[in-house]
Amino acid sequence: MSIENTEKQYIESIREKQSQFFATGATLEYQYRISQLKKLQKALQAWEKHLCEALWTDLHKSPQEAILTELSIVSGEIKNHISHLKRWMKAKRVCTPIKMMPSRSRIISEPLGNALIIAPWNYPVQLLLNPLVGAISAGCTAILKPSPYVPNVSVAIEEMISNTFEKEYIAVVQGDREVNKQLLSQRYDVIFFTGSPQLGKSVMRAAAEHLTPVVLELGGKSPCIVDKDADIEIAARRIAWGKTLNAGQTCIAPDYLLIHEECKAQFIKAFEKELHKLHGKNIKESRHYVRIVNDKSFERIKRYMQDGDIVIGGETDTQERYIAPTLLDNVKSSSPVMQEEIFGPILPIMTFTNRDNAIEFIRQREKPLALYYFGKESDGKEILRLTSSGGACINDTIMHIANENIPFGGVGNSGMGHYHGEESFKAFSHQRSVVITPTWIDLPFRYMPYKMFGLVKKLL
Repeated sequence: MSIENTEKQYIESIREKQSQFFATGATLEYQYRISQLKKLQKALQAWEKHLCEALWTDLHKSPQEAILTELSIVSGEIKNHISHLKRWMKAKRVCTPIKMMPSRSRIISEPLGNALIIAPWNYPVQLLLNPLVGAISAGCTAILKPSPYVPNVSVAIEEMISNTFEKEYIAVVQGDREVNKQLLSQRYDVIFFTGSPQLGKSVMRAAAEHLTPVVLELGGKSPCIVDKDADIEIAARRIAWGKTLNAGQTCIAPDYLLIHEECKAQFIKAFEKELHKLHGKNIKESRHYVRIVNDKSFERIKRYMQDGDIVIGGETDTQERYIAPTLLDNVKSSSPVMQEEIFGPILPIMTFTNRDNAIEFIRQREKPLALYYFGKESDGKEILRLTSSGGACINDTIMHIANENIPFGGVGNSGMGHYHGEESFKAFSHQRSVVITPTWIDLPFRYMPYKMFGLVKKLL
């Protein structure tokens, strides 16, 4: 199945129609936003089976994993917004200094306007619809651009959205990077992009032409540290799970392992044991082990196996685009597998004997989207103090994305801006500062020629 590019004329037309619809003020009211969130909630329930089937066809993603890592996260986000939207929308009172009395101050959240949301292929439902929840609750319109690399999912989402919303409110545009260029040539009030740092730079350049604010959810090489005090069995289990989830095609998957020299041999044995617990002895036959998205990615990931010694895994099947979970030892920091985001089930190992060396290794590289530490909690907190990353877990992997009450996003090369929960509402909103000054009194001190300035100066 292949995706046809949406025509340029339609893109221009739908962008104009959404601008006109937003100008009517229809999206501003609380009741309207709530009703649209509930529409999306019902649509997600009605299309669950169809979306799960499409995810299986495109990625070999099991229904259980599809619900856990895609649909349930979107559903939870919708419920959170429905529960708290009234409070988020309410004007917030803030203190006014004495020098401005008797004025009052407020912060009003207003929708930015017309949004463009571009999603990747690895979690094609979650990473397209989760930002949409924020756009709806903030009162924006939205053009959605799913990935052409998962055509069945993209078509299913288009059908779901078109059957749920009017196009002048929320619409889906399909196609390749040429369509992305056409989309980005238009003017929007906010762009939300999830993808690679390289593509993120292209989005930012395009947005700069119109001074459009952007939220960039990117990626990078997320380090995973296993210290000598770590519970090796638990570490191996949670790292194996985090690395094989979606076959490593996760922006916050552990990208490389920094392990204390004393733990290395024990960890390798434990890791292999935990892999078999998760996926069985024949991992290729596991219903819960995803395939690589396309031939190009398959060949790229496969080449990384040349950058070290395979100690676990290494099996591949070109026809099925299957790559076994693979531990790679004796890698050089200058090799491609340690320079590029892997985005696959290969985990290179590097050792350390001094924790300071591991910290310095991380600090010398671009800031990652996630950082994972296994060991004493106090040591983990110290490592977090001395490093920077979009998010982090101590004695776990991946799970920080599951809590909608904490922001998710990158820093530096791994992105800018964040979302989830109230942060999603804020990502598509403008925080408007308002000062309300009464007319029953008009103190003369602020006006020229500034009489009694000595007294006024003491109040400033």
